[in-house]
This record gives sequence, structure tokens and C-alpha cells, in this order.
Amino acid sequence: MNSPVYRLRDYEPADAAALLALFRETIRRVNCRDYCPAQIAAWSSEDLTLETWAKNFGGKRTFVAEVADKAHGTIAGFGDLEPSGHLDRFFVSADHQGQGVGRLILSAIVAQARQWNCERIFTEASITARPFFMHFGFRELRNQIVFFRGAAFLNYCLELPIPA
Repeated sequence: MNSPVYRLRDYEPADAAALLALFRETIRRVNCRDYCPAQIAAWSSEDLTLETWAKNFGGKRTFVAEVADKAHGTIAGFGDLEPSGHLDRFFVSADHQGQGVGRLILSAIVAQARQWNCERIFTEASITARPFFMHFGFRELRNQIVFFRGAAFLNYCLELPIPA
């Protein structure tokens, strides 16, 4: 069976609910291999409202990857970049892992960072996402423990220099 073809488009406010569902589902199905049940429950909590989630897209460029054979078809992943070069959220659906979706989104984010003349892209990557980013040239600055909804999480501060 062939992998689907994906296309990128910009985030639209109508995407918020689908992206929130993808976020929670990815944490519950993919990140669960690196974090304990209490951490997964805190990270993917139902306490996060759609309104709060949607507000977090403001001031960022968000790329949405979807299956190309459908008009606004199945969303396979998304990633967003702030003008400072901060890559805030980057998630690929559990059903589309390893099919080039992450590479497609990251390529668009790097191109946007160049357009904004960012010197670097920086992010706080999960244990799960760290190998992906390292594969594409990010370097680890440090690891850290962050606390969120009563749970402690190990993550990694990574950066990718953007040559002029």
C-alpha cells in the first residue's frame, strides 16, 4: 500500500478543534512510549479548552499538513513558528508517523525562519521528538525538567542555526 501524498497549507481558525484532537491523540498514542501515564494525562488533559488552544495560534505562522487527495482532508500534522524563531508546537498524527509529514512541516518552518531573517530556530522538544529534530541538524543546548499540571517532564532545549 502506498503512503499518501501530503500538502501544506496555512492554519485557519476552523482547524483549531481538529488540531487539538490531533495534539491529544498523538500524545496519548505516540508520546506514551516515553512518558508515564500521569505525565500523559497532565499533558493531554481535557482541562485545556478549545478557546485557550485557539488563542495560542495568534502571532505565529502555523503550517498544517493534510492528505492531498481530499479538499481539506485528513490533517496529518502541524507545526508553528513565532517571529523570534521559537518553534512552539510540532505534532504529527500517530497514523502518519514516518511518512515524511514532519520533514514537510519542518522544511516550511525553516523557509519561514529564513524569510523572517531568524538567526536560529529553537524549541523545547519532548523525549519522543528529540531524535527527529537531531536528525535534521538541531543541536542540544541542555535538558531540563519542566512542571506542568503537577507533573514533571524531561525535555530538551534544541536549536537549529539558520545561515544568512
